[in-house]
Amino acid sequence: MGIPAKDITVSFPGGKRVDAHYGGRTVQTDQSIKNGGEGSAPEPFDLFFVSMATCVGIYVLEFCTARDLDTEGLGVRLFSELDPEQKRYPKIAFDITLPTGFPEKYHKAIWRTANLCTVKKHILNPPEFSITLDGDTADG
Repeated sequence: MGIPAKDITVSFPGGKRVDAHYGGRTVQTDQSIKNGGEGSAPEPFDLFFVSMATCVGIYVLEFCTARDLDTEGLGVRLFSELDPEQKRYPKIAFDITLPTGFPEKYHKAIWRTANLCTVKKHILNPPEFSITLDGDTADG
């Protein structure tokens, strides 16, 4: 049994909103008011950060649940600052809050587990990207 392909369809429900449809679900995005939208949903680039934070989150959650460790108080915070000259976020930091009484013997292991995040792996080893127009490759 092979791994299913990702197939996401995008629609434009009005204004600056752009929705992604995948697996029977809809992920809504909108531009901020500052960027001409209504601010009714996260901006698309915000979902990039959300995907990283939640990816680290599921890895540390699974680490704890697999070992029957208490997860009350477990948390993940992602923090990054925009470099205005580069117009990009040059560093992304994660801070994992461990539950009270989290065993010291698991500190390095949960840190290693957090670093297994699939989203992070795709950033460090990026896939090849291509764009077609109506199924045909466009030449610059």
